[in-house]
Amino acid sequence: MTRVWTSVAIALLAAMPAFAGDLRTETVHFPARQSGTTISDSIKGYQSVAYELGAAQGQTMVVDFATSNPSAYFNVYAPGKGPGDAAMYVGAASGNRFEGTLPAAGDYTVSVYLYRSAARRDEVADYTLDIGIDR
Repeated sequence: MTRVWTSVAIALLAAMPAFAGDLRTETVHFPARQSGTTISDSIKGYQSVAYELGAAQGQTMVVDFATSNPSAYFNVYAPGKGPGDAAMYVGAASGNRFEGTLPAAGDYTVSVYLYRSAARRDEVADYTLDIGIDR
């Protein structure tokens, strides 16, 4: 029985996001008179990027994520939260599109990362992130 629990624990740890690595933070600005933007970038290994953008309570945010690596995901965090905290949307569990009404005003964070097993192999993920917030 102990072996079963040990195996389960190892499998869960291997599937966890790789948040402990290199975190780069960027502020997202939409072009003039636009309600969204497209970001194209890449991460490698334990790198991750936290994109921060302000929004008002009740606005709708849409995030579409496309990647070259099936082990790359994104999460969305409420104001005051970020990687390492509980996310309001977990892409690994819910898919590559988030659309939701924002519960509070403040700076939201969209983080892009590789799962720990892919990060450990120093894999690369090219990605495109489309972020929009209605006015």
